[in-house]
Amino acid sequence: MRAVVCTKYGSPDVLELKEVMKPLPKDNEIQIKVYATTVATGDCRIRSFKSPPLLWLAMRIVLGFTKPRNPILGVELAGEVEAVGKNVKRFKKGDQVYALSGMRCGAHAEYICLSEDAVIALKPNNATYEEAAVIPFGGTTALHFFRKGNIQVGMKVLIYGASGSVGTAAVQLAKYYGAEVTGVCSGRNVDLVQSLGADHVIDYTKEDFIGSADRYDIIFDAIGKIKKSHCIKVLAPNGKFLTVDGLGIAKVSADDLIFLKELMEKGKVKAVIDRRYSLEQVPEAHRYVETGRKRGNVVVHVHPTHKEIQ
Repeated sequence: MRAVVCTKYGSPDVLELKEVMKPLPKDNEIQIKVYATTVATGDCRIRSFKSPPLLWLAMRIVLGFTKPRNPILGVELAGEVEAVGKNVKRFKKGDQVYALSGMRCGAHAEYICLSEDAVIALKPNNATYEEAAVIPFGGTTALHFFRKGNIQVGMKVLIYGASGSVGTAAVQLAKYYGAEVTGVCSGRNVDLVQSLGADHVIDYTKEDFIGSADRYDIIFDAIGKIKKSHCIKVLAPNGKFLTVDGLGIAKVSADDLIFLKELMEKGKVKAVIDRRYSLEQVPEAHRYVETGRKRGNVVVHVHPTHKEIQ
């Protein structure tokens, strides 16, 4: 099968399209034919190995010393079950699924094998494969933090970085939970964030949100670029500051994907896709994501000739 392999740490040039062995499912695994995946900021961080000096050794031990231990990157995908192990009960051949592979990566390939107990669910009925593929990481991350913040109806929630993968999911989920949502983004993304349901949008290039007269019950930094000390003035008494910086691995489960599937089918959450690339263009996708100008998500078509079922 074809896969994009990270041959060593470095620039996007270290990514090479290669022929590799097609994985075969173990007794408790399913083999998925990948129709769509994404290039996320996490993929770029692993490839370039950008780590704070104090975490350098620990991260090398976790990820690999000279190159990623899992050289095929990609953490989210949508596709069709091609084969199942003899002990698998949750899925069958032909099921249309979407999944989060997490730190094991592996989604930038034509096929992947995952345990049936991994973060996998049937994809939303009203979503194409590419629309389904962009939901798992941003959606489950936003869910993790809102549960941590105990989001409630009527809360005032500010989302910093509201136009990114996590941010666009967070805006929609906060509205679903009944919050009054303020999104912070650049001027070029104001219309996008408003279209997702934000009640107020602050263009950070023109205004610093700490000058707001409002006090927020939750401030969620969805891109890991601000500190709690910067936000104290606008945090309500007992307000919570949440950030993806230093996240590690969010606590997520297949039930989260089932929940997100239901929300998509009810029209409460929609996919936000910026650009689309082919598997051959993954290095180019990495370059674009690294500009920091990504709006929502960047999709990779793995089997572009497949006619998606709506």
